[in-house]
Amino acid sequence: MGLSAAAPLWGAPGLLLTIALHLALSLSPAQARAPVLRDYCVLGAGPAGLQMAYFLQRAGRDYMVFERAPGPGSFFTRYPRHRKLISINKRYTGKTNAEFNLRHDWNSLLSHDPRLLFRHYSDAYYPDASDMVRYLSDFAERLGLHVLYNTTIAHVTLNKDSGAWNGHYFILTDHRGQAYQCSVLLVATGLSVPNQVDFPGSEYVDGYESVSVDPKDFVGQNVLILGRGNSAFETAENIFSVTNFIHMLSRSRVRLSWATHYVGDLRAINNGLLDTYQLKSLDGLLESDLTDLAIVKDHKGKFHITLKLFMEAGNQSSDAIPLPQDNNDNFAMRVAYDRVIRCLGWKFDFSIFSKSLRLSSGSELSKKYPLVRASYESKGSRGLFILGTASHSVDYRKSAGGFIHGFRYTVRAVHRLLEQRHHGMAWPSTEHPITHLASAIIRRINEASGLYQMFSVLADVVLLKENATTFEYLEEFPMQMLAQLETITGRRARHGLFVINMEYGRNYSGPDKDVFFSDRSVGYMEDAWLSNFLHPVIYYYRHLPTEQEVRFRPAGWPLPRPSALHHVVEDFLTDWTAPVGHILPLRRFLENCLDTDLRSFYAESCFLFALTHQKLPPFCQQGYLRMQGLMGTESLRQHGVESGLLWDSATMGKRQGASDQQPGDHRPGGHPLAPGPPVSPFNSNKEEL
Repeated sequence: MGLSAAAPLWGAPGLLLTIALHLALSLSPAQARAPVLRDYCVLGAGPAGLQMAYFLQRAGRDYMVFERAPGPGSFFTRYPRHRKLISINKRYTGKTNAEFNLRHDWNSLLSHDPRLLFRHYSDAYYPDASDMVRYLSDFAERLGLHVLYNTTIAHVTLNKDSGAWNGHYFILTDHRGQAYQCSVLLVATGLSVPNQVDFPGSEYVDGYESVSVDPKDFVGQNVLILGRGNSAFETAENIFSVTNFIHMLSRSRVRLSWATHYVGDLRAINNGLLDTYQLKSLDGLLESDLTDLAIVKDHKGKFHITLKLFMEAGNQSSDAIPLPQDNNDNFAMRVAYDRVIRCLGWKFDFSIFSKSLRLSSGSELSKKYPLVRASYESKGSRGLFILGTASHSVDYRKSAGGFIHGFRYTVRAVHRLLEQRHHGMAWPSTEHPITHLASAIIRRINEASGLYQMFSVLADVVLLKENATTFEYLEEFPMQMLAQLETITGRRARHGLFVINMEYGRNYSGPDKDVFFSDRSVGYMEDAWLSNFLHPVIYYYRHLPTEQEVRFRPAGWPLPRPSALHHVVEDFLTDWTAPVGHILPLRRFLENCLDTDLRSFYAESCFLFALTHQKLPPFCQQGYLRMQGLMGTESLRQHGVESGLLWDSATMGKRQGASDQQPGDHRPGGHPLAPGPPVSPFNSNKEEL
């Protein structure tokens, strides 16, 4: 056990002693217990908590997951109320590449066990929530994760201590009075508190969390639903076939996920009410600020919508309270309702956290989500990280960080940060010769799921070595932390870098955009910068951007203005392997940035270059001049034989026979060819390739 950042893990007891004394005085001797010490404490055994537990366990770290329920994934035992998930379970893609297939598997967590893929748990494209509960249970059990079930953490506070790496420890107290002292706290409790609006008559409203899910309870009723998200439409979808009508009321317009490209907006699977509204079948959508309204219950038990200001005029009886239709007989909600249902979504539960943790500032967004940095670390307390759905403030309405297929990658990024900070384990990377740069980028943009799902949030980073002869490739780094890359990763960015991101066109998505306009597709590489659909964008920086440059980047840009920028033209199949349309423009861009030639050559061409050029292409420097590929072509081999420098192996081969040739060794004259096309003057893009 032991985390450090220049200090021992455990220091003087401080506040912990005070808590222990309080517990000892308030509890019986049998109940009072010594605090349990842990390096890492994880709150919640949902998808994000289990994902972090997996990474901690694989790294051999000291950790514990605390879960109040008797099993993992307790949220999914109740929600969604109508049991159908809206996360895609696409079991067939036509590809065998596991990383690519995760692009279209929105439910699986990351692990080394191929049995723990969600496609083994459901055949449905939109699975049942009970399948998720079963999956998470197997994930925790098969991997042997350390989860303490039936343990409700009732209070979390700080114990300031100069001996701690960050100046404090986190003290967790459970419902039994047991204290736990942690060096790093990872909160993965999700959003669990229903959003409510306080207005006169709100006590008459049924909440999404408790309303009946049996359509028979709504037969022949007039129903008003407050809200405009997936929970509201999911509720309407369940009952609209048996109601007289459903009216849906919210302060904002409906936002369709296929128009905004945000998975949290209304999904097509739930939008049946839009059809019945637009096709004049009595159902309807209305916009109004809920805080301006009030609900009045008449003597028959029916509910009427009125204005709050009418309620404040005096303490009148329900039958005497003015209604809007008294002055406007065309008022849209002049009918009486049998049921009013609140479906306003969820927010983070701040109640167990001491104010000393400074998790919320009171702003509108931070009432829903805790305040976190782009590294997912709390702005108020160093060493406290927010994971999973609750971390969505980093990319709210921009990317998929609030959903499993997004936060499984942000959790991995947080773990990599922790490994560097506390254990000296640098961010994983691979090193390659510069001639492999284009192929490394092409492979990632065609396969990587983290880049694809967490677009404009996580990006790959290429760090160039001195003289640009080699490079390091780092995967899925939080883009907004680019200025702190060296500190977070333990890598050095002294000779320039490339950042590989996935982006939509800047003017393509949005609630008021027509995403089906006729000329939306861009097919020519000359117009790649106009691409609308998700496509790769490569940023080149001669120097690592500063924090000031990242903070004050141009409006709408995910990163500061680079030294050079390249868009890979969008592709209908999201398959960026076209030699002329994708690979050649990318290679030319990289060559211009590096001022070098990244092509591959036969050895004979390298020989000619060596005689006629002062600067050789990197491929020749790393291959031909290191005695690789000297026997590159038959004509060069024959020249060596005629000059007496080489044996005539063709004659010798007659004694050995054809059987000596190794399988798959298709060599002219039995000699290997260096990879790559021959060099010749070219008049077209295809010839250059």
